[in-house]
Parts: sequence; C-alpha cells; structure tokens
Amino acid sequence: MGHLLDTIHSPADIKKLSVSELESLAQEIREFLVRTLSKTGGHLGPNLGVVELTLAMHYVFDTPQDKFVFDVSHQAYVHKILTGRREQFETIRQPGGLNGFMLRTESEHDSYGAGHAGTALSAALGMAVARDLAGGKENVIALAGDAAFTNGISFEALNNIADQTKRLIVVLNDNEWSIDRNVGAIARYLHKIVTNEHLTHLHDSAARLLERFGGKTGKTAVHVVRRAEEAAKGLLWPSVLFEEFGLTYYGPLDGHNIGLLIETFQFLKAQERPVLLHAITQKGRGFQPALDKQKKFHGLGPYDPETGETKSAGQPTYSEVFANTLVKLASGNDKLVAITAAMPNGTALDLFRPHHPKKYFDVGIAEEHAVIFAAGMATQGYKPFCAIYSTFLQRAFDPIVHDVCLQNLPVVFCMDRGGLSGDDGPTHHGLFDISYLRGIPNIVHMVPKDEDELADMLYTAMLHDGPSAVRYPRGTGPGTPVKDHPAAIPIGTAELIQDGEDVAIFGLGALLPMAQELAAKLEDQGHSAAVINPRFVKPLDREMLARYAQRAGVIVTFEDHVLMGGFGSAVMEALNEMQLSVPVVRIGWPDHFIEHGKVEQLRAKYGISVEAALEKLAPYLRKMSRVGVVRR
Repeated sequence: MGHLLDTIHSPADIKKLSVSELESLAQEIREFLVRTLSKTGGHLGPNLGVVELTLAMHYVFDTPQDKFVFDVSHQAYVHKILTGRREQFETIRQPGGLNGFMLRTESEHDSYGAGHAGTALSAALGMAVARDLAGGKENVIALAGDAAFTNGISFEALNNIADQTKRLIVVLNDNEWSIDRNVGAIARYLHKIVTNEHLTHLHDSAARLLERFGGKTGKTAVHVVRRAEEAAKGLLWPSVLFEEFGLTYYGPLDGHNIGLLIETFQFLKAQERPVLLHAITQKGRGFQPALDKQKKFHGLGPYDPETGETKSAGQPTYSEVFANTLVKLASGNDKLVAITAAMPNGTALDLFRPHHPKKYFDVGIAEEHAVIFAAGMATQGYKPFCAIYSTFLQRAFDPIVHDVCLQNLPVVFCMDRGGLSGDDGPTHHGLFDISYLRGIPNIVHMVPKDEDELADMLYTAMLHDGPSAVRYPRGTGPGTPVKDHPAAIPIGTAELIQDGEDVAIFGLGALLPMAQELAAKLEDQGHSAAVINPRFVKPLDREMLARYAQRAGVIVTFEDHVLMGGFGSAVMEALNEMQLSVPVVRIGWPDHFIEHGKVEQLRAKYGISVEAALEKLAPYLRKMSRVGVVRR
C-alpha cells in the first residue's frame, strides 16, 4: 500500500507512469483518502469519485501553467495530493493545515479558490479570455459537477463562452448528486443522455477500440464518442443543448477509465474551439459505506475506516430543532411551505420532507431562484420558510431586497450556520448576514439564545405578516428542552437575564453564555453587571437599550459576527440617534476573512472571549473605581 503514491511529489511524476500503473495509483489514492479522512473528516465521497479524472488531467496538462478550476473545489483533494501536498494532507481542515477547498495562497497549482457552486465556468472563461488577450498558449480546464449546472451562473457563463474564446475545456463530472440527489429538469436531461441506448453502444465501442489497439488510436476513439456527428444527429439529440451554446460535446465517457480519459484529453487539448466532455463518475467509488450512504459521506467528521461508522449524535442540532419545529408548525398551517437550495441534509429539511412531501421544495443550487420562488408563493397567501446557509444566502441579496422586502412579503429566511463554521473555513463562515440584512427596510432579524427560543422565533416568524430572518449556529446548542407548544415573542423585545447597575452586557444568540460569564467575573471584582438577551437585531429593543445606557457606565456587546455593520454597530447607531452618550465595548470578528479551524481556538485567537472583553473594559472600570462607582 502506498508504493506508487510515495513516488509522487509533483504532477511531473505522474507522467512517468503507464496506464496500468495509474490504475494502481488510483487505488492507492482511494485507500489513502479513506484512511486519512477517517481521522480528520472531510469531503470523502466527492473525492473518491474524481480520482481517475484528476489523474488524467494532470497526466495530459501541466499545472501551474495550465489552469484547473474546480466546481465546487471540495472535490480537489486528489489535486492537492498530486501537487506536492500529500505529506501535509493529514492536516486538511485542521487548524493551521490545508484548506478543504482550493486556495490561491496555499499553492501555485490552485489557480482559483471557491467554496460556492456555479463559479467555475465564469472564472475559467475569464482566464481563457485573459490568456487570449495576452497571446498565451496555456490550457484552461473547468471541472464542474453536474449539480453546478442547476446554478444560474453556470448558464450565464455558457451563454458567453463561444462568443468570447476559441479554446476552453469544460468537464462535466456527472454523478447525479450534489449533497442530496440532484433535482429538476437539468438532472433529468443529463440522465437522458446517460441512459440513451445508442450513446451507451457508442461509448462501449470506444472503450473496446482503446483496449484493442493499446491506446494508440485516441483520435479514432474520440471520433467514436463524438456525439454530434451529422450522421448521428437524429439519435443523439440529448447533446443538442450544449451544442446550441456553442460547445462541441463529447461523451458520455466512463470517468473511471484512465486510458480513455487520457486519449480524450489529448485530443481535446488540440482543439481550437470550446468543448465539453461529459464524464460519468461514481461518488464514493471504492468505499462501500460511501456508496451506501451518499449524503452522509459527502462531507463528515471522523469515522471508522473499516465500517464507515461515526459517533452517534447526542442532543439535537439547531438544524434538527428547526426542522422538527417546522414539521409541527406545518401540521397546523396549510399555507406553510419549506424551500431549500439543494441542502435538505445540511438544513435538516430531509426530516421535514417525509411528513409534508407536498409542502417541501428543493430547487437545486439556485439561491436567487429560491428566494424569488418563495416571494411568488408569498404573493398567493403562502408562508415560505426558505432554509439557506447564511453564507449561501449572500448570493440572493438582490432578490431579498427587490423581490421580498420591497414588496413586504412574508418570507422567512432560516439561516443555518449563522456564525463561525469551523473546519469549512472562510467560504462557509456565516459572519456577514447581520450586516447585509439589517439595512433593508421591512425585515425583522432574530437570533435565538438556545433551542427552545429558536422554536419560539420560528413560530413568531410564522405569525408575522412581513419578511423575517432567523440566524442560528452550526451544531448543537446548550441543550435546552423545546416546549411542546412554541410561544410568540413580541417583536423588538429583548429579554433581561439579570439586572445590574455598572455594566450592561448584551450577549447575542450563542454568545449569551459568554456574557453571563463576564458578568460573574465582574461581580467578583465588585461591579454590578446586567445581562441582556437581545433576541432582535432588527428592530432593536430601544427601550431596554436606553434604560441601561442611562444607568450603566459602559455597555458590552457580544456577537458571532463581524464587528463592521454588526449588532454592536446597530447598538452604537441607536445610542447616537437617541443622543445617549455611553461607551460601548464590542466583541466580535475583525474586518478580514477568518481561516478554518476549531471554533474555540479561533475565538481565542481573535479575541472573542471573556478575557478580551475584560481587557477592553479595564480602562472604563478603573475610571468607574476612581469616581466611586464600585459596589461591594
């Protein structure tokens, strides 16, 4: 095990191997992935599926001169292994280690970094046009999963490719899955191509030719798999879509046949026209647990490398509380519907779907469409709950403004992963939604302190006749039991946890325990501290804020969000408008992108802590002591 893999230090080493050796290397890579990711967790299933594709690409092309763009780049683990990062691979998604996505600052072989789907074709076209303008000769290859073609940006790019460049290679990695099974007309269209008996016959013919002639007839094999030859037009109609966009279509090919892939890439490399290669791959290939449980092994934590078993979950996650609450609410409300953008598993709406299948809608990786679709339903008297990660909802900013809030429609945005998303890193941290939402008229923005309050906020949002948003963190909360019947919260009212005179501490959402800990330490020092659960970012409870601004010597805000434009900023703006002068100490994330890592370690590093708050408070506490405000 690892004999060939130990000899691979750069892509140049791959080119020295025979096809049979490459096939053996593919098996070693799969064993390496299964063994290593069992300790770190990560996107196992997608990477098991692209081993041969990645090997063939590196065999034919030359990075970093040639450019590879992955969509989404969570399927770039094999690429990382082959480009000099194998010895670091056990650090992937660990603090200070390799990023789980392509990262331009990590390696010269990572030409483009992205953690959101639908970007590869646009980025690759931009690179190709830049190459053309500069008179370059390098190749640009976009490897996009079939789920990326449910994203509108991909089709915006397709609309431009043939008009803008004569040399671009698009590889459609078709495994019928994103995280869940792909949905919609595009998925059905690709399925028709794959299952067309005439295409299957021609594909088999190409494979037999290659086997018969020992790889010396690549042009002949490619000719066989060419899907738009005039003589076959009547039979091969499924490829017409890509042909109409101006891309010459080849496929579908077996994405695990290294020899055929190499011959085909060598042929495509010489083409002076945009081309699309349709490769059929198997997500999770080579590891039976990943084949049996596709959703689970898309991305997961540590597992047993023999059985694939993971540690059983304990208390429900915030996502599960959200879904279970929505099941109850929908049972009593015929107009309530749930919408997800290809994330039923991540948002836990897969728990909602069996109970209310007719009220469940998966629109694919299409966040903008999801929001406008929800707006359309809302105009007809329905109450859409649109469950999208905070980081992915960024893509739908204009529809939120223009289609939902401008029309004051009762759409509820359920923003999972509000706050730091740990191992996934900056592409997935939900650190900006307060900033990008609170400036929009009409919207109500809520943040629960625990699981029970999340249920109450969902119920409140259901009753509210206007747009609203609820942000909640990844993973589990404090374990607060959820009531059988949620209670409505008066909009714009904060909750007083404990009264105090000297310092008023506002702990937003999951950071409320930090506020309580700070209060306890201040009490030990002789200072009286109030603790407030804000609950609402917009509208703020100005009455509560004014009361403590007039009483306390300093206000502290805690938030799992960037400081710029966040909750603390909202507090300062409100105080200014009310002409109340009181110092505000803000604890939150700084104005730059936060790397991946363990949440507690990152909080300590960036001062999201009680210790940091005490340090910032020290000058004000000393001043209060000098004027005799300390109570003992």
